Amino acid sequence: MTDPTPPITTPSVTQAMIDAYDDYTHVSLDRRSLMARLTALAGSSAAAYAVLPLIEANPAHAAIVEHDDPRIDHVDTFWKGAGDTEMRGYFVLPKDAPAEVPMVMVIHENRGLTQHIRDVARRVAVAGFGALAPDFLSPLCGTPTDEDQARELIGKLDREETIANGLRSIAFLDRHKRSTGKIGAVGFCWGGGMVNALAIAAGSKLQAAVPYYGPVPGDLSNVRKIRAKMLLQYAGNDERINAGLPAYKKALTKARVDWALHMYQEQQHAFHNDTSPARYNKLVAEQSWRRTIDFFKKHLD
Repeated sequence: MTDPTPPITTPSVTQAMIDAYDDYTHVSLDRRSLMARLTALAGSSAAAYAVLPLIEANPAHAAIVEHDDPRIDHVDTFWKGAGDTEMRGYFVLPKDAPAEVPMVMVIHENRGLTQHIRDVARRVAVAGFGALAPDFLSPLCGTPTDEDQARELIGKLDREETIANGLRSIAFLDRHKRSTGKIGAVGFCWGGGMVNALAIAAGSKLQAAVPYYGPVPGDLSNVRKIRAKMLLQYAGNDERINAGLPAYKKALTKARVDWALHMYQEQQHAFHNDTSPARYNKLVAEQSWRRTIDFFKKHLD
């Protein structure tokens, strides 16, 4: 009688595994290479496949604010984008709010307008703001259900057109009948980079901006155009993104932008995303979110 096959023990998620996944999602987009690296790090292909769900986002994860929460009203909507583009997105309002409320744009990661980002928009609305989560993949037929395909499509977006679509989204919020005209933006990862870019492009149309672990602007000479108050939220264990921060901070200071930075030491890129177990930190995510909402209340109310 042979011994039964021992169960596979899921190895601990290491920094090297997280770095491999980060390289896959933001640089190589090569899933075969990712699995080869994880196999080498975990010790076997079975262990690598057991680790992967702990690192990547789980779209089936329960929302923090459900879509049927009685405190909100929400709708899928559309507006005119750049050129012939019809922008689409998700718009949420607090149900028991004044006739006019400040508005916040919520910008998604490189996976597009996911259920997680819709959840984040609902969290913004529960805090008393109108929230618009644009689908920046609208010019390419919108966010697909396959996240790998979404990442590939993000790489095909025209940069200038994308920024123009962000400006059109700000204009949508500015013109909305429930808007006070005070507008903020928060974005994550790719969306954090878009917040940094739109703070430059929007000028005085954007009053408050919160990039979470987003790439810094490519041309720092344009930082002088920023008129928004800036709250930068970054992770300590995020070498690729953080490499640009010293020069960005120097440029912000030189341009006399009103800015602050919270660096969450020992935290991973995407620490706010509660659908990724290995990188999410509940206490830090909640702390950063309180700071975000307090920042918007201070500068948009």
